[in-house]
Amino acid sequence: MAQEQLLVGLCDGELDSKKYCSSFLTNKVGGEPDWQPGITRQFPRCGRCSVPLAHVVQVYCPLQGSPYHRNLNLFACCQPGCSEQSGSWTVFRSQCVEAPNQSSPLEVVVPSATDWCDSAEDWGAGDFRSGGDKEVQEQAGDLQTKGSPAVCLMDVSSGLQQLSLVESKDIPVFRPFFISVVEESELSGGDDELDHAQELLREYEQREGVALGVPEESGGGGETYEKTSARHADAVFSRFMKTISVCPQQIIRYCRHRKPLFISKMPSNNSQVVSVCSSCGEPRTFELQLMPALVYLLQRIDSNSAKKLEFGTVLVYTCTNSCWTAGSKFPVEEFCFVQPDPDHELFK
Repeated sequence: MAQEQLLVGLCDGELDSKKYCSSFLTNKVGGEPDWQPGITRQFPRCGRCSVPLAHVVQVYCPLQGSPYHRNLNLFACCQPGCSEQSGSWTVFRSQCVEAPNQSSPLEVVVPSATDWCDSAEDWGAGDFRSGGDKEVQEQAGDLQTKGSPAVCLMDVSSGLQQLSLVESKDIPVFRPFFISVVEESELSGGDDELDHAQELLREYEQREGVALGVPEESGGGGETYEKTSARHADAVFSRFMKTISVCPQQIIRYCRHRKPLFISKMPSNNSQVVSVCSSCGEPRTFELQLMPALVYLLQRIDSNSAKKLEFGTVLVYTCTNSCWTAGSKFPVEEFCFVQPDPDHELFK
């Protein structure tokens, strides 16, 4: 994946496990994580209430010029009041080197950013499900398939290493959806999408009494200014809204090494908030963020709507060096910072 390009992730239809077999090469929302070969399954718990975390997003994100397959898996707590707290989120980074004897099929499935989204240009049509990704899953079947004997044996051995075993039935699971990817520059924002974005902005302005667009020419400017500056650190929130207005449905923004799109003001000591890599001690860099539209895709399979996630944006920072120890069986834990949603009603 080319780090210079800003990529946008969009929902591309439900991942039906009866029709499609996902692997670590799949970009998806929800479901169960597809760990890379040799990586021990993880069962993270909430740092606030200690309940098992639900799998939120899986992103396949190899770095340009690197020999490693590379994944980020994000988990969050569904308990009320937890999901808007950074301590209730966990992100794991996993890597594995492509085996020399697997050069033919898997060289094809480590795409560049532009190749990755060739089949997702019409991101509402769902062609991604029946195109290259399905072939990727078939090609990757030898490495990892759900329920295969190799994986089951690995699960048993890894379970013995866990200090506290977690029953699968205790872990919340969200309905899985494919994620397709486009470059932000390719989002022309057709008439329907722009009309929808403008309608959302107008509804917000009417409800909250703030002005996110061009100031009105009529009088009362002082009152408008007071209302505009009274809520959400408006300059930051306004920039957030204007940036995503071309495509309010985006659920992920990815661009390693660039600045994130904040939904509210960050703490003045931001550099101290983001901790260094726990493995090598090097600084972390911004890589991706989850967007408000994702909240409404996260539907519990058990239909327990009383326990759902709420957040504004989730910022993910990873090791600048993407350090990895060859042969490691455990993923590296990276850093999440959650900004609460100042007005979640806007993104329905």
